[in-house]
Amino acid sequence: MHRFTLLYFVFVSFYRAAVSQDARFNTSVIPVIKDANTSLHKVSWSFRVPQSDQEVYYLLDLDAPFTWKDCIIRRSQVPCGLEEGCRFPIKCDTTQCKEARNYINPACPSLNITTKNGCNKCTVTPSNPISKTCKLSQLTTDLVNIPVTNGRNLSPGPNQPFGTQFVLSCAPSSLLRSFPSNVRGVASFSWSASSFPRQTYNPDQADKFALCLSSSASSPGVSFLGDGPFFFSSHLYFDLRRILSYTPMIRKTSTSLGYFIKINGISINKMPIPLHSLYGSYVKLSTIEPYTILRSDIYKSVVTSFSEASKNNSRVNAVKPFSYCAKASAIGYVPNIDLVTESGRIWSLSRNNLIKDVGNGVSCLAFIDGGLRAKDAIVIGTFQMENNFLFFDLKNQSFGFSNSLLARGTSCNDYDFDQMD
Repeated sequence: MHRFTLLYFVFVSFYRAAVSQDARFNTSVIPVIKDANTSLHKVSWSFRVPQSDQEVYYLLDLDAPFTWKDCIIRRSQVPCGLEEGCRFPIKCDTTQCKEARNYINPACPSLNITTKNGCNKCTVTPSNPISKTCKLSQLTTDLVNIPVTNGRNLSPGPNQPFGTQFVLSCAPSSLLRSFPSNVRGVASFSWSASSFPRQTYNPDQADKFALCLSSSASSPGVSFLGDGPFFFSSHLYFDLRRILSYTPMIRKTSTSLGYFIKINGISINKMPIPLHSLYGSYVKLSTIEPYTILRSDIYKSVVTSFSEASKNNSRVNAVKPFSYCAKASAIGYVPNIDLVTESGRIWSLSRNNLIKDVGNGVSCLAFIDGGLRAKDAIVIGTFQMENNFLFFDLKNQSFGFSNSLLARGTSCNDYDFDQMD
């Protein structure tokens, strides 16, 4: 019996060693917080679940050329880099500078300026995506520590205790206007090589990331930098990659930064809406727009078909920014709105991603009329993304989506951030 017990523990030890070797900690994990006032989503600069109301945040932006924060570069006569406010400027002839300057907004100040420092600084133009303003500033570096996972357990990030260096821009405090009071910058998650996911410590994982946005401001969602596996606490043995459908992810031009997919139609209650111009339309994915924006012709067709399918005759006065509202007590059956993607896969939006309770017994269809001259035919906002698991594979130019996780008994706030190994 003793020999059997000994053999058993030897076997278990070898098994655990093999599993730990195979299940590498190669995917970074970041909590994503929904802002209660704006419904936008943000990350804390500690890249941990916030422990106090004084936490500083950065707006998550799928379209920004680089990450920026409210800071000042102070030149120092001694080596520095760990202290707040003590940063080295990046030179203008570096690869990092050239990459950041590839995407200049024509509305921003000119970069054709001369300084007494010559090429000792990399001048860039960080932009506020809410106010559409931008300022001149400088590119620099910072250090971050982000936990990593093997799918089931969390472990402290590499290069402890100081962290991993990455490139970002400082920006003046005046650029923060229109941001919530605790948001002090922008975290870039775009195509740019200067974006945050593409600067992860593991080069093999730098071109893949996942977003799962929570619908609750009190419970965080999650972003994974890498390709998983992905397990939530309610589904510890079910990898969320198994439920993803895929469609091509498009970059409109070599200098565009946002993520697009194409759709060939929209169906409501399995019935295509009568709008032939939809075939091959570009759909933009945005974490800056809280609600989906539709070009006017598409909006009118969707609202008409949705109203007929839901048989709801209790419309009330519109509540901005929405146009289609009804008595909440009268809303019973809500038909799904299905986006027929280029690959033929269906991205299905159900009640929780369609109906927004706006108070006073009123609920609204959470779509916005963008006008006839809208730049993009459809812009998917964060309300429609919430509790959908979304996977961005930049290497293979592929976009994965799950449909609502609520139908599977889980949600985006179901990741266990307390499982530190």
